[in-house]
Amino acid sequence: MPEFAERMSAMEKSANVIKGLFGAMNDPDLISFGGGAPAFEALPVDIVREIANDVIRKDKRGVEALQYGNVMGAEDLRQIVVKELLQPKGVEAKVENIMIINGGLEAMNLLCQLYIEPGDVILVESPSFVHSVEIFDMFEAKCIGVDMDDEGMDPDDLEKKIKLYKPKMVYVIPTFHNPTGRTLTLERRKRIAEFGGKYDVIILEDDPYRDIRYSGRDLLPIKAFDKTGHTVLANSFSKIFSPGSRLGYILANDAIMQKLFAAKTATNSHTSMLPQILCAEFFKRGYYPNHHKMICDLYRERRDAMIESIDKFFPEGTKRVFPDGGLFTWVELPGGINTTELLAESVKNPDVKVAFVAGEGFFVEGDGKGNNCMRISYGSVPPEKIKMGIKRLGKLICEKIK
Repeated sequence: MPEFAERMSAMEKSANVIKGLFGAMNDPDLISFGGGAPAFEALPVDIVREIANDVIRKDKRGVEALQYGNVMGAEDLRQIVVKELLQPKGVEAKVENIMIINGGLEAMNLLCQLYIEPGDVILVESPSFVHSVEIFDMFEAKCIGVDMDDEGMDPDDLEKKIKLYKPKMVYVIPTFHNPTGRTLTLERRKRIAEFGGKYDVIILEDDPYRDIRYSGRDLLPIKAFDKTGHTVLANSFSKIFSPGSRLGYILANDAIMQKLFAAKTATNSHTSMLPQILCAEFFKRGYYPNHHKMICDLYRERRDAMIESIDKFFPEGTKRVFPDGGLFTWVELPGGINTTELLAESVKNPDVKVAFVAGEGFFVEGDGKGNNCMRISYGSVPPEKIKMGIKRLGKLICEKIK
């Protein structure tokens, strides 16, 4: 057999971690804070069943749903993106600048096709979203981390590294960041938007959690401050409709969209029409406002249970993020505890049986940074299980510090 491409090694490393997490999740006694999936209760199963029956059995859109479609995506869904998801958030956009894609991650793949040659630099937050970094690795980009603090990506460190490394792209998750749950401040959003034109670099704004805010005030996306067209906004329907639908969208200027059209055509022709139509009908029939309120209320309750439990059961000196939305919090442990080792023990220990994601894998530096950190997801775990799991995990951590 021919040898596999070298890029497979980086992908397999992360895939093995995920495989291990999913394997552990098959244990019925395990409480998992590891995944990033929405709550089962947040999936509009009954509504989608009704819509699907109408579309396939009665509606004239049945043929459209099962036929080849437009490369750019269903026209009505793109209009919904503009009128219901972007304009109310302060982003002016035209339908022709919206492309429907296969989940938010396809944006990274397509943008890399447009811009990245082997050895090109992409600046990412430190820590950053593992799966996006994997895509950048596939294109043989060199990912360099930019410092973060409680206000998100540090624009001073970003500007310094833009000048030093001359990157093709800056990748940023500004709202309820994965993995930390932090939110980039308004002033920093403005500065980062300015860097696009000032240094002729693409700002790839990945914003899949923006629409699940349940406390604090809404902030304009970086794209809202983009005066030169250098910012490309990517978002997803996974958290507000269905992750299984694999739907997302890109907003980009005319020149970039023309190239995205070519890349999308060559990659997979278009995004599946059936989920696009189901999603469009979900909005057009007026289900979204009540559904949105329900999921925000649900995640707020789980966030509160998580933060209260961490504060109560984790040892003194623990630092954690209080997220105003999204699905994650970020925890830094005291006492030199290595969370990779802690995870291995907490999953196997019959008195604990708790999974999370160890922090080190989110850092591109690969020098042990973040080895005392963990990402904890509360989205898919009911409040009582959150309290039980954090109590067990906290007890184990406290025992290790003594």
